[in-house]
Amino acid sequence: MTSFTEELQTGLEAVRQAAKVCRAVQASISTESLEKKDNSPVTVADFASQALICRTLQQSFPDDPVIGEEGAEELRTAEGAEFLNRIVQECSAVGVDASGEEICGWIDRGGLQEHRPRFWTLDPIDGTKGFLRNEQYAIALALVIDGEVQVGILGCPNMPVDASAPHGPRGLLAWAVKGQGSFVQALDVPESAAARILVTTTASSADARFCESVESGHSSHSWSGQIASQLNITREPFRIDSQCKYLAVAMGDADLYLRLPTRKGYQEKIWDHAGGILVVQEAGGTVTDIHGKPPEFQHGATLAKNEGMVVTNGKFHDDVVSAVQDNAPA
Repeated sequence: MTSFTEELQTGLEAVRQAAKVCRAVQASISTESLEKKDNSPVTVADFASQALICRTLQQSFPDDPVIGEEGAEELRTAEGAEFLNRIVQECSAVGVDASGEEICGWIDRGGLQEHRPRFWTLDPIDGTKGFLRNEQYAIALALVIDGEVQVGILGCPNMPVDASAPHGPRGLLAWAVKGQGSFVQALDVPESAAARILVTTTASSADARFCESVESGHSSHSWSGQIASQLNITREPFRIDSQCKYLAVAMGDADLYLRLPTRKGYQEKIWDHAGGILVVQEAGGTVTDIHGKPPEFQHGATLAKNEGMVVTNGKFHDDVVSAVQDNAPA
């Protein structure tokens, strides 16, 4: 069995550095920009995060392509010049001095959309609305080989280090290597011991706690309410943004997470799920689509053969899938 030690360490280093730039940009968001619905901070952080991660991957694995969300085309236009200048400044602030053209080149490394036997997939900021609200977002990175996720990494800069002290230190880094378990450590203390994480042992759906999107546009809350009713779930849902939901299930803060399609035919993007799926699976959980099919990563940038996602601790997974089907919109 391949250990993927170098891939994991490179990925962790890349995500840590990206988290620094994301935090710096998030700290600059003003109440005024929120009132104006100004999305420029998240745009800057998104591109800077992708540039830094693709740079690090390129240095260690120059032959590995990256399927990502962003391309640098708009940054090369006159309208994008201001954004690019800010991205150059933010990268410099975390120790990476580069020209605008170098940064665009790194971003464009994430432009692959077709399947390859070996590739990385990246979401530089998953949960843009959470980012703008100064709440939860994730930096998600995964290595996929022959259609199987082998390494999954989630950087969650605003997740409490200790769930029992929500106002204490924040920032978690979670990872999994296939067959080797899931682990978490404080994002800001890379020398700290990594702790193994496991899903809950909740055996009955009636005792379970949902984890779902803050934004109803990301998943159908009315549908999930009907499913909860059939499963006799009465606990208040745990609502957070981004792939932090996967980490919440993997760490035992919630028992299940549903990503329910909001429209027929929507294809989930692989970067929204790959890292989180492996972290949950290696923590002992189960992940399928809403039809009970395993996620397929052989179809380029989307989960083209899957619909939605069902993520549980594995104890009552089939019951959840059945309830999803029983209450599916006509």
